[in-house]
Amino acid sequence: MKANSIRSFAFGLIVAAGVCGGVYLLGPSETASTHAAEKLSVEEMKSMLATEGYVIQTEEEWQIQLATIEEAEAVEEIEEAEETEEEKEVEEKIIYRTMLTVSPGMTSIDVGKALVRAHIIDSAMEFYNEVEKRGLANELRPGTFDVESAMTLEEVIATIF
Repeated sequence: MKANSIRSFAFGLIVAAGVCGGVYLLGPSETASTHAAEKLSVEEMKSMLATEGYVIQTEEEWQIQLATIEEAEAVEEIEEAEETEEEKEVEEKIIYRTMLTVSPGMTSIDVGKALVRAHIIDSAMEFYNEVEKRGLANELRPGTFDVESAMTLEEVIATIF
């Protein structure tokens, strides 16, 4: 290649780059055209968003809605607490009832064990200790007695002795 043809080629590249740069810098801009588009009013923006399925609220409306939700949650917690109290009150207590037969020769320990088996008292030793403390160990009388788990230990002792 000759020097004149290389110079001509380089000059052509410089001219082409200059034309492209001029069109780029001086031509219409896409961003300018989108910013130059009409500016929407607040009501137009709200209606446009509403048609897209969005809900628009002011800060005040949002705070009112949050307060309403918190209030509803507080009421729900109170109702749940009341229901729990009602459930506790409704719980049934099982009362065991039995006919205890005390035969001659039985000791207060034997009677205590029989009462524990019948679910009338919780501890045979507690029954025995209470009988001993009252001095009733030798006053055990034979017979058949009606006792139930709702009775206190004192009532059971009073019934049997």
